Amino acid sequence: MFLLAASALFIGAGCLLGLADRARFDWRWLALAVVLFWINDFLLTRGFYLVPKLFPAAQWSWQGKAMALAGTLAIAAHPAFGWKRVGLTLRQNAGSLRASIPAILAYVAYVAALALVFPNEPVSAETIAFQLTMPGIEESAFFLGILLFALDKAFLGRITVFGVEWGWAAVLAGLLFGLVHGLGYDNGAYHFDGLNMLQASAPSLLVYWIRQRTGSNLVPVILHNFGNTLTLFV
Repeated sequence: MFLLAASALFIGAGCLLGLADRARFDWRWLALAVVLFWINDFLLTRGFYLVPKLFPAAQWSWQGKAMALAGTLAIAAHPAFGWKRVGLTLRQNAGSLRASIPAILAYVAYVAALALVFPNEPVSAETIAFQLTMPGIEESAFFLGILLFALDKAFLGRITVFGVEWGWAAVLAGLLFGLVHGLGYDNGAYHFDGLNMLQASAPSLLVYWIRQRTGSNLVPVILHNFGNTLTLFV
């Protein structure tokens, strides 16, 4: 049910934006983006929990994250995408790291402020290991990789701001990322946590700028995992 609700909101927002600029809108890539989201959720949930857990004692979803990451990498390897074109490369654009320092510092300041305001989670060795690795790697590869690529193909309108081309893809990818963190379905009812959605989606434009400026997901992965880990100790 969560998947249907998130997809409906995502499709609705995408179609409204597309209809406002029909000449530069390709609905097929938007449809593909929705399919990618379904595949990602299917793998994250171990085939909607049909695949048994290999490590029942694990507190965190290592298996689901690993399955989703494998699916993303397989899709990224397809000629229609390409690893480098979706940012799965260690190579950074010339001069981009120095140019990204203000955005990086702004992101760190945002995460540090959240960590000071909200209580941290109980810390365990597994929690630290998980937050240092899986969320940033898997989520960046998907949201800033294949999903962003598909949305960029769906919405071809561009403006250049702060040396980076912007389109509706950045907004929609950030919206969906926020929805994943804010919208839930438990005990037969939907629940929406606007604060969680805001916290997740608010820095998405900063991360998008870094991703586009550097041409790589490397810095976003590091920032994501750093931010998740920082909240455990502040």
